[in-house]
Amino acid sequence: MSEKIPIYQFDEFAEKGSDIFLFHFSAAEIFQFATEASVPHRHDHYCCFFVENGNMDFMIDFKPVIINKQSMLISYPGQVHEVVKHQTCNGWVLAFDAKLINENAKLIIEESLTKIALISLNDDERDWFKKLFELIHSVINTNKKALFQAQLTRSLLDSFIYQASVLYQVQENTRIQEFSSRNIDITKKFRQLLQKNFKTMKKPSEYAEKMNFSVSYLNDTVKAVTGFPLTYFIQQEVVNEAQRLLYYSELSIKEVAYNLGYEDDKYFIRLFGKSTGSSPAIFRKNKIGRR
Repeated sequence: MSEKIPIYQFDEFAEKGSDIFLFHFSAAEIFQFATEASVPHRHDHYCCFFVENGNMDFMIDFKPVIINKQSMLISYPGQVHEVVKHQTCNGWVLAFDAKLINENAKLIIEESLTKIALISLNDDERDWFKKLFELIHSVINTNKKALFQAQLTRSLLDSFIYQASVLYQVQENTRIQEFSSRNIDITKKFRQLLQKNFKTMKKPSEYAEKMNFSVSYLNDTVKAVTGFPLTYFIQQEVVNEAQRLLYYSELSIKEVAYNLGYEDDKYFIRLFGKSTGSSPAIFRKNKIGRR
């Protein structure tokens, strides 16, 4: 049985032939926008949320995120997110095709330790982005056949991507400046390897072997950077995916366990309970009851 998480395709709402979509939502329009975005969903594209006034509460892969005028959120393809709550506010939503992002910028945004690209903004930075959105909006709403119109739009998008990436990288470096770049690199590579293999690789030794490190060295490195051992991240990756499947699909608990690589569903239930404080059945009942 397949998951029921809808995937919003860029082509569904963007103009045919366009790689960029931008709209300004007013205080009056926020209710319709928030209602549509309150359904948990994924994107096949990048999406930036910029609030000029008020705030919006998001849930990104079961992690709460608050966007206000001092911050900006960039969601990337594959993340499950939804609007949980909002105040009367206005701002911008910028969406663009995933193929337009530079590979280095992609790594900065998608491979951070936090996994959520929430960028803090001071007054000058906020004004800069506001003016850029207004300029992009002006350009894409002019004559589509104007000379160099497509190139100008792409250049402005590049300005957004690079400025956002620079700010986020600086903030990421500030958060982890006490750690060596080697330790950070090892931790990120472990997290990348984990994301791709958590259904089949459950032991720290398997990851250490893949990365050509001893288990103790890899564990000590990751723990020094994050504060948590390898087993924590392995279990969390499994539990996070289990929560998605329990909430968004109709798979039985035994099927969820098997989907995640566990033939013994009783072991999976114990692991889930140890990590979340509730059984898979209770988690599903409570979450569905709040829909």
